[in-house]
Amino acid sequence: MINVLLVDDHELVRTGISRILMDERGIKVIGEACSGEEAVNFCRQHEPDVVLMDMNMPGMGGMTATKRILHYCPDIKILGLSISCEEPVPTKVMQLGAAGFISKNTPPKEMVMAIKKVYNGVRHISDEVAQKMALAKVNNQQPNPFEGLSDREMQIMFMITQGQKVTDIAEQLNVSAKTVNSYRYRMFEKLSISGDVELTHMALRHGMIDIAKIDM
Repeated sequence: MINVLLVDDHELVRTGISRILMDERGIKVIGEACSGEEAVNFCRQHEPDVVLMDMNMPGMGGMTATKRILHYCPDIKILGLSISCEEPVPTKVMQLGAAGFISKNTPPKEMVMAIKKVYNGVRHISDEVAQKMALAKVNNQQPNPFEGLSDREMQIMFMITQGQKVTDIAEQLNVSAKTVNSYRYRMFEKLSISGDVELTHMALRHGMIDIAKIDM
């Protein structure tokens, strides 16, 4: 039996995935979490076999949660899930140690297959994501400016574009507000922008974030 934890800030998404997996023999959803913080706490207490992790959530977010879960429970397989599948997000998630990455547009059968593959130690990237990763390397297009951001800068970018304040980000990441602002200004310099609004617009243009998760 493959014990699975579902992590997504939208209840409707969790319910839909749970119903799909309910009909699959050999797979059992043992928990749901609506944030990275909840996911980390659940994993430390129950150690599921596979975590289906939304990458773009308010609060800690999927990337930081993935890193912390694998720190405490290295045997857990993290399967990243996102509506935003443009580079460099999939690559950075895999570099954090995730066992796979799939798009929210992935057909149910492929999602089930992905869960089984990562449980058995085989890394998996959905066809849609793999195609975008390949095309980004072979096309003579301008590189995504977000590729130059570090993992921490990327996480802070996600949190800023969700409308979170510097003080809240600092508390969730267990750092000082000064440290967050240092990352923030360094990120602005790398992207040649001057503020949070420009950051959000740029992230939207490059497919880094889901407009439904922006705090307008």
